Amino acid sequence: MWTWIVKIALWALSGVLASKIMNSPKPNGWLVNILLGMVGGVVGSVLCKLIGIDAYHGIWNIIASVGGACLVIWLVRKFAK
Repeated sequence: MWTWIVKIALWALSGVLASKIMNSPKPNGWLVNILLGMVGGVVGSVLCKLIGIDAYHGIWNIIASVGGACLVIWLVRKFAK
C-alpha cells in the first residue's frame, strides 16, 4: 500500500517539476501532474534503458520521470498546433 502512495507522490512531483521546467502557461491539476509523471516515468525509463542506465531506483528514477514528462509536454505542444 505504501509503495503505491510513494509512487503516486513521486509521479505528481515529477509532473509538477516538468511543467515548471517547460514553463506551462497555466497550472495543471493534480490528476494531470500524476498522469504526466506516470507517462514521463515510462518514457524516461525506456530511454534510459536504451542508453544503458538503470533508472528504476533512486535519484535516476526521478530524473528519468521528469525528463520523460518534459519530453511528453514538448511532443504534445509540437503536435497539438
